[in-house]
Amino acid sequence: MGKKYHLFEVFGIELEYMLVNKSNFKVFPKVDALFELKNGKITSDIENGTIAWSNELVAHVVELKTNGPTPTLDNLSNLFHKNIIEINSLLNSLNAALLPTAAHPLMNPITDTKLWEHSYSEVYALYNTIFNCSGHGWSNVQSTHINLPFFDDTEFEKLHAAIRIILPLIPGLCASSPILEGKNTRFKDTRLEYYKTNQKEIPEMTGLVIPEAVFTKQNYQTTIFDPINKAIKPYDTNHVLDHYFLNSRGAIARFDRNAIEIRLLDIQECPQADIAICVFIVEVLKLLIFDELTPLKNQKKWKQDTLFNILNPIIKEGENYSITNLDYLNIFNINTVSTVKEVWATLFQLTKNTIAETHHHAIETILTHGTLSTRILNALNTTFSEETIKKVYLKLATCLQENKMFIQ
Repeated sequence: MGKKYHLFEVFGIELEYMLVNKSNFKVFPKVDALFELKNGKITSDIENGTIAWSNELVAHVVELKTNGPTPTLDNLSNLFHKNIIEINSLLNSLNAALLPTAAHPLMNPITDTKLWEHSYSEVYALYNTIFNCSGHGWSNVQSTHINLPFFDDTEFEKLHAAIRIILPLIPGLCASSPILEGKNTRFKDTRLEYYKTNQKEIPEMTGLVIPEAVFTKQNYQTTIFDPINKAIKPYDTNHVLDHYFLNSRGAIARFDRNAIEIRLLDIQECPQADIAICVFIVEVLKLLIFDELTPLKNQKKWKQDTLFNILNPIIKEGENYSITNLDYLNIFNINTVSTVKEVWATLFQLTKNTIAETHHHAIETILTHGTLSTRILNALNTTFSEETIKKVYLKLATCLQENKMFIQ
């Protein structure tokens, strides 16, 4: 275990992108070739200064992440963008490019999935044996992860309680996966709709997406890790899996590095949007943790099924869902039935002065024009032909290359 940090002392951000062929727009399962171009050989990780590159389960997804803990989020948009430009420059020689959003809109996961065949391949092969990873919930999911530190049980209690409270709202800010296989799925966050059940063979792994109301390391072990370890035992005869890798809740505790990783964020069209969202979420968590909204004892009372019942319709309706649970809204000093967009707008007014102005445009774009899913659907304008979908998503690829928001 490395150095331990206190709440909000450092951060870790991970961004996942898919590779696509420029000619036919199909996923391009050649992250190994990209790494070989950069590194001279195939590796699973590349350190590129302040940003690192790594592989994922499938061969067409590359993850960019902060190379170790960083003390500030405010400079990350430009750092990630610099790496995106470099990767696209390398991919150009392969007639490929990076594509943003949480799901490829035309991918057929049965025919197009290729697992990573190099390091960790034994782990990935076992996952494929148990769950069949040729499905949208496995091979067509790109997300943003926020890693936040805690120093001890006291800080873990506060951080876990606050994160559990805001998890249901996240799809109403971040949804970017409305199209699969050329069709409107009718879910703003289709990635999370699959996320709920893609490990149904071993339900202990994902639970109800919202983590259980546990607030110490010991309780987390007995309530979450022990059932996971027991459930996986018959499948993992060679002992290649561990509970940190297996825990798939929407926020997972990593006691090996004293951090909680938030996993419910669909990746956006550019780092400007992703980092602004991360900053916004962090500032809202601070309001909860420092008792500016509701005391810790009130946050801890919320059961996972109650929070899931708020999350679940937001996965479908995104920012337009009207929350009727007044007890939940009261946490944010809201006293009437409100849409998710209205809740986030209220929270932005509470945090705006603590958020650097460089992030305001991205947040205000989402609050004004809707989640990226909404903006994608508006751009498609009920026309779901392959030609129209490609046209819109190529514009999104341009947004990624230029680090600009997608506004139709």
